[in-house]
Order: sequence, then structure tokens, then C-alpha cells
Amino acid sequence: MLERARLLDAGDPLARFRERFDVPEGVIYLDGNSLGCLPMETPKRLEQVVREEWGRDLIRSWNSAGWIDLPAKVGGKIAPLIGAQPHEVVVADSVSVNLFKLISAALAMRPGRKVVLSEPGNFPTDIYMIEGLEKQGLAQRRLASRDGLVDALDGDVALLLLTHAHYKTGEIFDMARLTGAAHEAGALVLWDLSHSGGALPVDLNACGADFAVGCGYKYLNGGPGAPAYAFVAERHLHDTQQPLSGWMGHAQPFAFSDDYRPAPGIERLLCGTPGILGVSALEVGVDLIAEIGVERLYAKSQKLSEFFRQCLAESDIELDLVSPTDPAQRGSQLSFRHPEAYAICQALIARGVIGDFRDPDILRFGFAPAYLRFEDMAEAARHLVEVLESSEWQREEFRTRAAVT
Repeated sequence: MLERARLLDAGDPLARFRERFDVPEGVIYLDGNSLGCLPMETPKRLEQVVREEWGRDLIRSWNSAGWIDLPAKVGGKIAPLIGAQPHEVVVADSVSVNLFKLISAALAMRPGRKVVLSEPGNFPTDIYMIEGLEKQGLAQRRLASRDGLVDALDGDVALLLLTHAHYKTGEIFDMARLTGAAHEAGALVLWDLSHSGGALPVDLNACGADFAVGCGYKYLNGGPGAPAYAFVAERHLHDTQQPLSGWMGHAQPFAFSDDYRPAPGIERLLCGTPGILGVSALEVGVDLIAEIGVERLYAKSQKLSEFFRQCLAESDIELDLVSPTDPAQRGSQLSFRHPEAYAICQALIARGVIGDFRDPDILRFGFAPAYLRFEDMAEAARHLVEVLESSEWQREEFRTRAAVT
């Protein structure tokens, strides 16, 4: 398969973009769905921000370097990647904080309703934020299986909160169908795009979505802890009242009024002073993903994942695929179930093949096509087969779980 992989790489129109990322020598990186690789331009941009804008121009850079407008500017660049208009997206805070803002806003827009509907096994922070509001008496959590979500939409549901591509399995929801079903029930919809934004086509406005949040450090390659982004459909901008009424979300933040008046547009989602270093790093990654194009990235990721499966199929190993077999029904990842998934993951990392483990038994491989090659797929599959066919994963250092994985 290695010869076949090299032929595919030779004909790959995206192959040239690999050199735009700092991919460590000797590493096959299959964890870009947790933390994207470093774009080569990011250190240069950060040095400019630190040495020139901060170091030389100091506080003047809020105006001269456009720091004050950066959250809306970068949000506007993310917008076309998720099917939104530039004035509907802003970069701010974290996914968790933005979830709290938008869940609260949705509940306020549906007086008399308190139920926030989601699914069991959704990414924990999504469910935790509902639970936090429930403890304040503002929300009521309801969880329903994927097959039962539509039936669970009744007159008590204020908001349907779902993750577009599931973090463990990669399974994709039908965004348009579920948004439509929620609206028929009088509920609003909030989509978490953390595992799909920048990786696969998303069209929030075509689907009629009300709200969305997304992550900056996965497929957008914004760096560890990169700021997140939030989307509010234009029709809701005037009515969205988020509870974290910080000064940067004020209509006139430098008027220093004692009374809060929200900004007229998407800037009302801002709270405190934005982290300029983080937003600047994120902008580099967003520009690069926009240059490559999400449609082209997704097409390649489907080919990469299917080639990986073909490589594994040539062996006699048995792995339980928990991701959808149809590449059109999954995000840019493959997940397998194995009782020794943790030890296998650690053995692969020791070989330079970096995937990840998700409790209790999921071995997850992310395919970030901007910098991955078909040769990487063939070699990663070879390593996985060798680990499974040997007793390598049984070594004590691979079976002892660390505090952080």
C-alpha cells in the first residue's frame, strides 16, 4: 500500500500545503481534531504583534493595529467557512463560555419554556452548561437518544443543543432536518461546530440555524486554548441578550456608563477584553484554511480515511469501527472500539503515531488533510497492525493511565 499511497500523494492537489505547517519530523499526527498543527506563519505573526504592536506601539495598537476590531474581523473571516454572514460571527472567549451565553439567551427568548434538549454522550461541556443553568433554576435538562430527539421536541423545549459531528464517533447530524423539526416545535437550535468547523462543509444559514459555537484550536489551527467563535443569525441579533454583560459587549464601551446597553450587532456577544495574542494566532490558521477551501479539505479527508480503512483491511486484525462506514455520514475522523484502546494508543504514540484515546474504550484518529499525506495513512496503519499483532501494548508503561492523555 505504500507504493499506492505515494502515487496518490503525487496526484494530490493539496499536497503543497503540507509545507505551510510545522509538522515534526518522524511524527504521523492524527490528533488534529484535538489540537491542530502549527502554521509556519504563526510565529512570525506573533513576533510582529509582540515586538512591534505591543512592544513598540503599546496601547496605541488598539487603534493603529486594529486590535479593537479584531474579534469581529476574524469572526467575519470564519463566517464563510460555516455558511454565515460576516456580521453574524464573532471570536470570543471559549466554547464553554459561549455555550453559557447562548443557552441563556435562547431561554430568555422562549419565556415559559425551560427545557434544553440534547443527547446523552454529547461533549461533556455542552451538557455541563445546561446543568449549571439548571442549578440556577433557569433551565431543565432533557436528554434523548439520536433516534428519539424529534419525538422529545414538545411545547416545553426552548432549545435543542447538539454537536454537529460527534467527538467520539464522528457521526454527523442532519442539521437541516433537526433544525426544521425544532422550529416546528417552537424551539430554537444551537449547534456546536467544534469538530466540524474548518473540516467539513457547514451552511448554518441554509439550514436555518439560530445559534452556533465553534472551536479555534482544532481544525482552524489557532493554537492551544485558542479563542472560540459564536454565531447568531441576523434575525436574532436584536433580541439576543446574553448574561455576561461585560464592557466590551457594550454599545459604547469607552463611554464608561454605569448602565449596560448592548452593542447593536454581534459584538454584544463579547464580554471582557479580548486576548489579542490568541486572536492574532487564530487569524493565521483561519486564513490558511480559507485559502485551501473547506470543500477541498473535506473531499481529501474522506479519501484519507477510506484509504486508511483499506490499509487495515489487508491485515487480519479485528477492530470494531464505531464511526459510520459511509464517509459522507462522518466528520474528519475514524474511531474504533477496543478493550485495550488506551494501551494501544500509548504504544502508537511511542512509535511517533499520535492519535488519541477517549474513555472508556475508543481509539480515535483525526484526519487533518491540510498537512496529512496518504503515505501517513499507510504507515500509521502498518504501525497499528504491528502493535496489535505483537504484545507491545501490554507493556506496563502503556497500560498505566496518566492524569492527562
